[in-house]
Amino acid sequence: MNWITRFLPGLPTFLHYQRADFRFDCVAGLSVAAVALPVGIAYAEIAGVPAVYGIYSAFIPLLIYAFFGSSRQLIVGPDAATCLMVASALAPLASGNPQRYMELMISITLITGVFNIIFGLCRFGFMANFLSHPILVGYLNGVALIVLVGQLPKLFGYKAEAGDFFGKLLEFSQKIDTIHLPTLILGIVAIILLFALKRWASQLPAALIVAVLSIITVEVFQLHAHGVAVLGTVPSGFPTLHLPSFDPERFKILVQHAASIALISFTSGVLTAKSFASRNRYSIDANQEMIAFGACNIVSGLMQGFPVTGADSRTAVNSAMGGRTRLAGIIAAGAMILFLLFFTSPLASLPNAALAAIIIVSSIGLFDFPSLRELYAASRRELSFSLVTTAAVLYFDVLPAVFFAILLTLLWMLLAASRPHDAVLGRVPGISGYHNIKDFPNAVTFPGLLLYRFDSSILFFNVEYFKERILKEIAASPTPLEWVVVDAAPINAIDITALHHLRDLIEELNGRGITLRFARVKQSLWTFFSSSWVASQFQLKKRVRYNTLTSAVEAFKQRKQENNSE
Repeated sequence: MNWITRFLPGLPTFLHYQRADFRFDCVAGLSVAAVALPVGIAYAEIAGVPAVYGIYSAFIPLLIYAFFGSSRQLIVGPDAATCLMVASALAPLASGNPQRYMELMISITLITGVFNIIFGLCRFGFMANFLSHPILVGYLNGVALIVLVGQLPKLFGYKAEAGDFFGKLLEFSQKIDTIHLPTLILGIVAIILLFALKRWASQLPAALIVAVLSIITVEVFQLHAHGVAVLGTVPSGFPTLHLPSFDPERFKILVQHAASIALISFTSGVLTAKSFASRNRYSIDANQEMIAFGACNIVSGLMQGFPVTGADSRTAVNSAMGGRTRLAGIIAAGAMILFLLFFTSPLASLPNAALAAIIIVSSIGLFDFPSLRELYAASRRELSFSLVTTAAVLYFDVLPAVFFAILLTLLWMLLAASRPHDAVLGRVPGISGYHNIKDFPNAVTFPGLLLYRFDSSILFFNVEYFKERILKEIAASPTPLEWVVVDAAPINAIDITALHHLRDLIEELNGRGITLRFARVKQSLWTFFSSSWVASQFQLKKRVRYNTLTSAVEAFKQRKQENNSE
């Protein structure tokens, strides 16, 4: 049983379900369905597939995640970023062939799921931290802008021809005089109503209300007869199992795109899961979340859905409406199944402008203004990284920008690690230990001795900075130095390149009559230092290191007294 629950952490919820939770889960599940249904239809538009596939993707993964996921509140489903990535990947490969597009969509969903499961089984859950928060904010902000601009033709009622972001903006400026006024009015009213409901009646399913009112408006005023484009017939019935045809020519390209989708969808999804788990005082397993997302995507693909992730807005609805267990997701899925079986006919009159309004409002919500303000106040460098990532998404498109974002994250990490914090240490009267003399102007240093702390491992990309800083502090010393003692407590590792540079530094300091010593060296690092090759390279003596800074200072004082007595 323990083995089963390890891979199906949701199973105990249903085996030991508390009846007192049912009322809360039922209300939350129905509320989630009311939001997820119109949003799923809208996101199918972004993904480039008929509306019914958005419904499939909205409810099928919920049934799977309830058993595989580690979060009690998370609602999985389509989101703007993954849908846009799918469309960006498949449109060039399908060459305008709808049947081929559907085959490719199922294939990329299955491959994404396989990636998720492999990463989860290999315990790659740390990948959730691989994209820094500013970089992820910048990426999703770029996605939000692309999605918003992509809906302008449906909102204004003109035919879209341009493909890229800037081309769509130019096309909008050129076709502004060809707008279809009834379509625009309907779309603007829908946007205003969506914002009003979110502002003054946030507990109501705004997207569902707008969709229903739009359908009624179209039918009452016969707007489809006046040029207002509508969704058209949505087939009813449960989806059937479908295995895609294998296309070896496109398989390699699909694998590359699926890896990007897996990374972005997992990163954003697990952040949502962690956020709501923290609010409800429990923890999630990132590796299990990867496996859960993989299972959701594989089943979604087999049932003709597209890739999914943790949906923050629908999860927020679940939490706000009091959802306590995974049963809320199953209830939401059940409600959508009933709709799909018996109530799809009214969707034929759903205006495209209303769907555009739902997507536009969602994309505005996706654009993270608060984080940009936070970055502006806290770190202009991190703000610049975020803005550059947004620009890359807009210029290169969403899929190439994934690799740009990863490269930018690595660059940011290297920049931070190549110039770590350091300090010259001294004794502070009334405070035990040794502290940064810049933080304590009254700190006392020792003539002839430099106590130096480097707050990082010493590796190939920062060893030159380490040498530079020590030599600069030696030059700035008010008295001639005899010893330099490095506080090695923050140093976790030293690579071979750094060892060669350290050897050169020791030789240079010896030539100046300065001795280099280490204090508080970690045992694992000292074991490496003590190996025969390293010891011979450094000509290590027994008293190269000291267990504490105090013992190093005392050894220096004793050595100085011995020299003076001579």
